[in-house]
Amino acid sequence: MSAASSSAKQGRVLIIAGSDSGGGAGIQADIKAVTALGGYAMTAITALTAQDTRTVHAIHDVPAEFIALQLRVVLQDIGADAIKTGMLHRADIIEAVVAALEKYAPDVPLVVDPVMVAKGGASLLQSSAAEALRTKLIPRAAVITPNLPEAEVLSGLKVAEESDMAPASERLLQLGPQAVLLKGGHLPGDDLIDLLRDSRGAQRYSDTRIDTTSTHGTGCTLASAIATGLAFGLELREAVAQARSYVRKAIETAPGFGHGHGPLNHAHTVTRKA
Repeated sequence: MSAASSSAKQGRVLIIAGSDSGGGAGIQADIKAVTALGGYAMTAITALTAQDTRTVHAIHDVPAEFIALQLRVVLQDIGADAIKTGMLHRADIIEAVVAALEKYAPDVPLVVDPVMVAKGGASLLQSSAAEALRTKLIPRAAVITPNLPEAEVLSGLKVAEESDMAPASERLLQLGPQAVLLKGGHLPGDDLIDLLRDSRGAQRYSDTRIDTTSTHGTGCTLASAIATGLAFGLELREAVAQARSYVRKAIETAPGFGHGHGPLNHAHTVTRKA
């Protein structure tokens, strides 16, 4: 029995993702989000990136066996109440992660953010890894959180307008996850629409689009915020609603750093002294 399964929900979130040297996405964003929502963040780093608000300049690989070791030691000692995956850019990494989770955390809810492309356009997933993601990791997920380009790759369907989201989410659910949160941020128009689909049906979320370039790390942040809600025992739809509200406020109060897609204000929940 894993340490996580032997104790009550305590907000422990294990993040399996790449590092963003600019601090806006990846592991850095994940840790900030989990901490700001009161959780305890742990990490297994899958890659180091030289990254800023403009692009990913370089990626330094972490061996798959070392990623598996990070998972084993953390899960055997501290345990986890939820797990979130982000950048898993090679097939052997995905296979190592799946094997470790099956052995050390088989019953811990998993949030899979199928990271494929960085905000600046750089590819973060090798083509050979897409099939491993689709067939080995996604079926284990409590929820997957693809944006529309990712959904198109995974489902094989074109998603160009809101009416395309329902069939795409249905196709994605057939891959085996318990739920799909299809993010509609790439759709045109003033409305920002997300669609959550699970065995109970669909839940539509809608907000007015915020006119800003401070959107670096929104996907990472949302997935980690959902994982934090699940780690505290929230039902999925409640966790998604809480996460969306947190991310929206983080965008609205973004600090405006950098010359490209700037980072969010992950710490907006923290009261600062005057």
